[in-house]
Amino acid sequence: MTLFHFFNCAALTFGPHFVYYTATPLSEYDTLRTCWKAALVYLGTTLVKLVCLATFLQVSENDTFELSQESLKALIGFLDVLGLYIALTQLTYRNISQNHKFQAVGLCWAFADSLLHRLAPLWLGARGLEFTWDYLLQGLESNASLVFTISFAALGSLMWLRKNKPKFIVPLIYVAAGVLAIMPSIVSYLRQGLGWDFSKVVAFELLASVCLALLTWQCFNACQRPAAQ
Repeated sequence: MTLFHFFNCAALTFGPHFVYYTATPLSEYDTLRTCWKAALVYLGTTLVKLVCLATFLQVSENDTFELSQESLKALIGFLDVLGLYIALTQLTYRNISQNHKFQAVGLCWAFADSLLHRLAPLWLGARGLEFTWDYLLQGLESNASLVFTISFAALGSLMWLRKNKPKFIVPLIYVAAGVLAIMPSIVSYLRQGLGWDFSKVVAFELLASVCLALLTWQCFNACQRPAAQ
């Protein structure tokens, strides 16, 4: 029964990534190399972030929200934006369109993040004898991260790769980049400052990811209108 619970949680956590890859044209094109490159950029970005966090952040003895520490953590979080910028613009990809590029980069960035942060807790905890909802909620959190990352990669491709685009998209990109960078601090404030439990935090992350996805869809429609005229 515990192994069945583990496989259910693992399928909820990692299954949507494989479903997205196989259900979209990504599987029909040469995007695996793009995925590997994006994953390597993510690992490098995460390593730099860990070094910065270990160097500049102080270890707090009590589990409380500290504005100065969280502000510094949010500033370090902008390394994710830099990493996505490098993955989208500085690496060369052959035989892949712009639309497939941002999807492959966002998908593999989110998959690498889930693999790095959620596989070990699942393996160690979801096989326990006592049932808990935490690992199912962790899977939903992974899905929210997937939607959020692909949406931001799409907005980044509009700003950094598309030449003719509406001017109103640029500030939206900066807002989305800021949200991506400070999201861990927002989650920390909700849990430590306001005392939200994990289910409410996951619901907030799902809502935020859906809002960003709708915003991205509207921006793509706005970019397609001039070409259609």
